[in-house]
Amino acid sequence: MKSGVQCRIHEAAMRLFARLGANRVNVSDLAEEAGVARGTIYNAVPNPDRLFEEVAGDLACEMQERVRVSIVEIADPARRLSCGIRLFLRRAHEEPQWGRFIVQFGFSNKSLRGLLTASSTEEIVKATDTGRYAIRPEQVTSMVAIIGGATLSGMMLVLEGYKSWREAGSEVAELILVSLGVDRAEAGEIARCELPELVQQ
Repeated sequence: MKSGVQCRIHEAAMRLFARLGANRVNVSDLAEEAGVARGTIYNAVPNPDRLFEEVAGDLACEMQERVRVSIVEIADPARRLSCGIRLFLRRAHEEPQWGRFIVQFGFSNKSLRGLLTASSTEEIVKATDTGRYAIRPEQVTSMVAIIGGATLSGMMLVLEGYKSWREAGSEVAELILVSLGVDRAEAGEIARCELPELVQQ
């Protein structure tokens, strides 16, 4: 369990990494962004060189769990997928610094790649086996990659102001469901179904 100071430092680090890049944040910048002394950074962060990986891992675990709990009552895999995509885009709108971090490092960081693909793979396999999705088993890995890429691209559209999170979320979810073999009319309805709240941790 992280202390309040550690959480504050991690949030400051996330903002700096999103602005400056993974290898350009030093202890002085971090102390200033977090509003603490340099000594506090050294006391609260045992290995500053590992801070980026810690922040990425924390963000991945936290969002995975929040989405999992938020959609746990939804049985249909297509609705679960639609809601999961849209929850990411809504959070990017509500927390732009979080969104920028995920978009910037979503493909290059292992923890964040897992955030976008881990839960999808098993669900897509099951939904394909039951006939809910009309893709071949050997296409699952590519489909998971497409979902991750489309979600990141949708987040970018929101962050850059090209689309609202509702527009981008519904459009990305609908296009993904159609590519999975869901009827277009049904995909459109599912992509605009009521969205559960993202459960707080």
